[in-house]
Amino acid sequence: MSTTQTLVLTGASRGIGHATARAFSEDGWRVITISRQAFSPRCPWAGGPQDHVQCDIGDPASLAAGIDEIRARLPDGRLDALVNNAGISPKGPNGSRLGVLDSERDVWNAVFSVNIFAVGLLARGLIDVLTQAQGAIVNVTSIAGSRVHPYAGAAYACSKAALLTLTREMAAEFAPHGVRVNAISPGEIDTAILSPGTAAFAEREVPMRRLGRPEEVADAIRFLCGPNASYVTGSELHINGGQHV
Repeated sequence: MSTTQTLVLTGASRGIGHATARAFSEDGWRVITISRQAFSPRCPWAGGPQDHVQCDIGDPASLAAGIDEIRARLPDGRLDALVNNAGISPKGPNGSRLGVLDSERDVWNAVFSVNIFAVGLLARGLIDVLTQAQGAIVNVTSIAGSRVHPYAGAAYACSKAALLTLTREMAAEFAPHGVRVNAISPGEIDTAILSPGTAAFAEREVPMRRLGRPEEVADAIRFLCGPNASYVTGSELHINGGQHV
């Protein structure tokens, strides 16, 4: 039996996901990535295309096929960690925020399909291999789930609030299986998808007066997936420079 630990990660191609895949790969983990797109050559970690599963987690049929493909790539029947990082946050014209009055039903359906439903279905489809490894799940929520945010839309914010509730539900249900479930809640992180004005907002509103780095978020995910967090479950770790206080 292989002693290499395995991570399944959604949303790995940029930002927090990219930093997380790199960090775990550098620690010697096998990283299986999931994305709607083919593997990007910009992703410089071991495994690469052969450990990439291309599927649309917002589409039920594609997600089901993706889960089958992931399971087929686990010959030992073990999965050490699942990180649900993929998320969508639709914008209006010129990147404007979509409030309730601006959001049609298809916006709500698309956001919740990816940000909530896929998280529960992935966990359901992989619970036995996670149990076999006594593994961990980390869900990526957001500071927008706890307060009105100037850039995150209403559907996105509601989905992230729901994801924290789902994290608690999964933590309570999966604890007897030996599977821990926690969440991280990033604030303003310096990624390529920042809305215009976010850096100035962080300098003004974040107590630490700066944007966070994707690597700082990845380090928190490593902690929650590792042995030093062996008695931590059902928690949400804020990574926002004090923005939530």
